[in-house]
Amino acid sequence: MDWHARDPEEIYEELNTTASGLSATDAAERYETVGPNEITGERQRGPLRIFLAQFSSALIWVLLLAAVLSFSIGHTVDAVLIGIILLANGVFGFVQEYRAEQSLDALRELTTPTVTVRRDGDEQSVEATELVPGDIVVVGQGDVVPADCRLVEAQNMEIDESALTGESVPVKKTTEAVNADTPLAERESMAYKGTNVTRGRGVAVVVSTGMETEVGSIAEALSSAEDLQTPLQQDLDRLGRRLGLGVVALSAVLVPLLVFVGGRSLVQSGLTAVSLAVAAVPEGLPAVVTLTLALGVRRMADENALVRTLPAVEALGAVDVVCTDKTGTLTEGEMRVRGAWVYGQAFDIERDSAGNPAEKATSESADKKRDKPVDEETGERTDERFDRLLEIGALCNDATTEEGDPTERALVAAAERRFDVAARRAERPRRDEVPFSSERKRMATIHDDVVYVKGAPDEILRRTTRVLTAEGITTMDDDVRTRIRDQIDEFAADALRVLAFAYKDRDDDGGPEENLIFVGLQGLIDPPREEVRDAIEDTKRAGIDVKVITGDHPTTGQAIASQVGVESDVLRGVDVDSMDEDELRERVEDVDVFARAEPSHKVRILKSLQANGHRVAMTGDGINDAPALKNADVGIAMGVRGTDVAKQASDIILLDDNYATIRNAIRRGRTIFDNVWKFVAYLLSANVAEVLVVFIASLFGYLILPAVQLLWINLLTDGLPALALGTDPSGDVMDRTPRDRVTGIIDRMMLELIGGTGVTVTVLMLGLMFYTLNGAPSVTPYAMTMVFTGFVLFEFVKLYLVRWTKETPTFSNAWLAVAVVASLLLQLTVLYTPLRTYFGTVPLSVSDWGLLGVVLLIGAPVLVLVGWVVKRRESSHRPILDSVESADADPELGGD
Repeated sequence: MDWHARDPEEIYEELNTTASGLSATDAAERYETVGPNEITGERQRGPLRIFLAQFSSALIWVLLLAAVLSFSIGHTVDAVLIGIILLANGVFGFVQEYRAEQSLDALRELTTPTVTVRRDGDEQSVEATELVPGDIVVVGQGDVVPADCRLVEAQNMEIDESALTGESVPVKKTTEAVNADTPLAERESMAYKGTNVTRGRGVAVVVSTGMETEVGSIAEALSSAEDLQTPLQQDLDRLGRRLGLGVVALSAVLVPLLVFVGGRSLVQSGLTAVSLAVAAVPEGLPAVVTLTLALGVRRMADENALVRTLPAVEALGAVDVVCTDKTGTLTEGEMRVRGAWVYGQAFDIERDSAGNPAEKATSESADKKRDKPVDEETGERTDERFDRLLEIGALCNDATTEEGDPTERALVAAAERRFDVAARRAERPRRDEVPFSSERKRMATIHDDVVYVKGAPDEILRRTTRVLTAEGITTMDDDVRTRIRDQIDEFAADALRVLAFAYKDRDDDGGPEENLIFVGLQGLIDPPREEVRDAIEDTKRAGIDVKVITGDHPTTGQAIASQVGVESDVLRGVDVDSMDEDELRERVEDVDVFARAEPSHKVRILKSLQANGHRVAMTGDGINDAPALKNADVGIAMGVRGTDVAKQASDIILLDDNYATIRNAIRRGRTIFDNVWKFVAYLLSANVAEVLVVFIASLFGYLILPAVQLLWINLLTDGLPALALGTDPSGDVMDRTPRDRVTGIIDRMMLELIGGTGVTVTVLMLGLMFYTLNGAPSVTPYAMTMVFTGFVLFEFVKLYLVRWTKETPTFSNAWLAVAVVASLLLQLTVLYTPLRTYFGTVPLSVSDWGLLGVVLLIGAPVLVLVGWVVKRRESSHRPILDSVESADADPELGGD
């Protein structure tokens, strides 16, 4: 409802209340109707829910089915091994995600414990949760607004609404109605739940409580948001479904074939089918993926990025758009004086006019040592005028550098660079004041011999008759006014908030704010972080678009975006509202800066980008960012300035609020994907060979590899070595574009590598099988052991082959060598210890190892040839892509 557009009397009538407040009876009755003033947002995930979530993928369900089948036909060892793998996978994922979960429900913590309310004509304190529409509340500096309220009294009142609207400057509040279509950030007659009063005092009538507030609508959007799967989760689920269907299809073909054509018993045929299922499913894949992501999480934590859900690590490396809030994310989150101007001379407030870093002066000698600024026209010294400008800002001021209004704190900080503000305030004590108000837009302080005034430039110029120049005090004529206004416009064009400063002798005629002497201007801004521009350049180089979405004014948003390297036209929130879905989907591709954006706008922009096929990361820190963080492919919250609501809606929390950390996290995510690609290719190439060998051998009547041996191959060779791949180094992954959304992890290169190596190993192992069987009518333990061990050895050859195809230096990973040696030792234990009883193996002689060596000497060159062909085909494909990209970028080559 448009409460902000109604006069207080209309509000009283609509809510059936008065300026004296409700009676206790009325309040109790309304409470029974509307319920408590609290947010019933999404609750924290409990431990059981987090643990069960680890078993939600299709691949996990295929493994569970394999375990059940193994147990049902008496292969208890196989079932136990699969169960151990699944349990380990679940525990690894649970521990990481449970640690990252926040312990508080932030939405409930937004309310203040008690609030001052008028009931039965008296002011009293009540629990904030007991407020109802129609209550009259009293709030002052330092209070958190307990509900959505329409102001009926406002005395010098300002409210920090940055967490809700993204507006970095506190909003001045009045009791005047505003237009019904006024954006949320400009509704000066309203105070919203969860915002902070930074100045003054107000009386307001509660118009909405609980879930009916603006914060409540955000909570509702969060609870209705879908939990999106990351690209890797989608890929693994797709793989699991395909493997499941493939196993069923193979079994459906193989069992009848063995029973009716091969004359095998149903039990024997079933055992072969189970072995085939075990061979087809990469049991170690979920655990290895989880452990690799967990290693990435630990490294990211060292780089100031806390990951709340494991798959988000890799998902961040797949995004192609980053939507970022401005305030506190691209900027430092606090106001600073960027520029100052006295008549005829401009200053960079961070440096003195001689180009030397400004230092705080504590003595006259320090002042004399500093190079003196010089007026650009007259050559006169400007120190006295510059110091007078800073002195007015510091003394006509109620703040310190640590406390008070953000703008006033910035003025004090600027003055501290030139002199000791506390000492100067002691020298010129304040005797009286004319306080600031949003209607007057100015403030005056009266000292022993002087009156200092600061305020909006128009208000100050209207009351000045003279100007302080390098030559002294002169009359303020039209030319002088024009020049001052030109400087105001110049500051405003740089998105600076401009304040004007003036003074007069206390014994001058007229009131304290009349017949003033104009001194100068100060321009303030919430400045960009120094490292952000380089970070954005890196993300753009990586093929990632950066879009700035802010609640700030369009001019401010565009200026800050330009300063960090995002050049674009601006689209306002009201423009977003006026567009249908098709129009917005078209515009979001061209526009990179969105201003005056409310929560609903952010979600619409995000979903339009996703509808266009983009994978989107959303960064933010405020309550207003939470719905977009929740709906994004990856939500990234600021850990220092971020609200608890934003953190709980996110996947990743930046512990240092540094945009550069996003770049590092993207690089980490891409490196992790490369390593996941390597061990998926490694695992599936082994499984393809195992399936082919088991299937073809069964057609000849041989069950050459029982399920327990296949499980051991998959667990042993695909466990430690595959995990060691997770620590592999990578090249500069930021020099390439994001991976194809459609292709997924199993791309053309992987399919060629899997097919070539799988067929090669299959031929070699079948040859070894027939050679060692030597015409035997059934499988012998010796032949089984030779093929079993041959598979293990070839897995290690393929391990280094896969790394070679991804341009990974052979000896760059010491952990990989340790893993290979450990796996070989474990293989020896099932050949030469009593464990061989459970695996059906026999000890091998020296000549047997010699035979395996011959097979390796034959097969290794063939595998290298396969890898070389795959690499050559991939490299021959890249120039085509590069030329296409160049054509798109260069109009002379046929691009746009």
